Amino acid sequence: MSTITALGVGSGLDLSGLLDQLRDAERGKLEPIKRQQAQQQAKISAFGQLQSSLTKFQDSVAKLNDASLYQSLSANVRGDAFTATTSKTAQPGSYSVEVSQLATAGTLATTAADTRDEPLFTQADTLTLNFGAIYDSETGELDTGAEALRSVTIAIEENWTLEDLRDAINADEEAGVTASIVNDGNGYRLALASQETGAEASLTGLTFEHADLGEDADTLRAGRDASINVNGIAITSATNRVEGAIQGVTLNLEETTAEGQPITLRVEQDTLKAREAVQGFVKAFNDMKETIGKLTSFNADTGQAGELNGDSAVRTVESRLRGVLAGGVGEGELRTLNQVGITLQRDGTLKLDDGKLNELTSGNMSGLGEFFAGADSKGGLAGSLNTTLGQLLDGNGIVKRSISGAETRVKSLGERFERMEVSIERTIDRYRVQFGQLDSMIAQMNQTSAYLTQQFDMLADLGNPRKR
Repeated sequence: MSTITALGVGSGLDLSGLLDQLRDAERGKLEPIKRQQAQQQAKISAFGQLQSSLTKFQDSVAKLNDASLYQSLSANVRGDAFTATTSKTAQPGSYSVEVSQLATAGTLATTAADTRDEPLFTQADTLTLNFGAIYDSETGELDTGAEALRSVTIAIEENWTLEDLRDAINADEEAGVTASIVNDGNGYRLALASQETGAEASLTGLTFEHADLGEDADTLRAGRDASINVNGIAITSATNRVEGAIQGVTLNLEETTAEGQPITLRVEQDTLKAREAVQGFVKAFNDMKETIGKLTSFNADTGQAGELNGDSAVRTVESRLRGVLAGGVGEGELRTLNQVGITLQRDGTLKLDDGKLNELTSGNMSGLGEFFAGADSKGGLAGSLNTTLGQLLDGNGIVKRSISGAETRVKSLGERFERMEVSIERTIDRYRVQFGQLDSMIAQMNQTSAYLTQQFDMLADLGNPRKR
């Protein structure tokens, strides 16, 4: 069938405009579907926000459910000579620490050369680097005549420059030193520095097999081990990071202490982390409640409702969490939220009594840990909450099911939208054909009318004597 492209040409009627109006009217049937699609998309987004807030709350619960939180220790240092960190093996105690010497790296420079970028070595050569500083046990002075503990050789090619030698040293992973070139005003020196601190890793000498270049003994600064004293016990370390001197404690040395003025290090219960975990728990719960409040709100003045207003899934989430929070826990000294300084308010939010919490973290950390993490496999409040949240958020949980349900409805509405669009276009095509037929009919009727009018006019002229 030929396509009609100019409706109304034959009849003179605005059939094309009328067809457009009919199309607009028919497409009005799609608006309810669009509104439903938008509503379901808004629900998906809203459930995503709910899921995110529940996940953040679950993270805060997981921190409280860790028994090690209530057993952790922290190191408090009363001074600036060093910092300290603890591991799980640390034990409570007080330590007197003196830092008499920091670990240093060895440095040494060559004698001066006239050029840095012109050939310096007239033949193939070998550079030998010696490591391992030996100090006299009585005087503490460096024994320059002691045999090296370790040696490294660097092969030098003919016509190499000082820069070539520097680059070769820096490219050699076994060299154990970093090389640079220094201009002292009289010439160019190759300056070497041990990559590690401590006497054993210290650069102590260098020799060339053929070249006139050699070591400048006056520039030798042999590396030393760090020396500390802990409760009267002398300890040495090749680095300024001292591990094992105190069980479970790592000391990071930064400067020496004044002679006869040790610094006190206390390893004690870490109350800060526990307080922060409880505060984070309360905040995460209240943030979740705020999110739920926005999603389920209703403004009586504007009639505007939140995306999840009246949704049964949200009521289920709130009811289950409220049931766990309001219920008692175990048979320990602390059994309810009120006893740990957390009050469930009338609006459903939690309020924290910082004074009560500080009292517990300072004097009854074990009771606090038993309340939240549990004293045995049965777990405490955090364990119960974690189980409930897991059930709400897992693949078969009510939140995921709600999101999946909304996504299914969006897909169904999309298919319905497409089917209705096809139906509308078919209707419009049918109207177009009918309008085309109407246009042709009216055009023919107009032609017939004009012919008949002409014939009648001729007959009238025949009956009129004046027009004969």
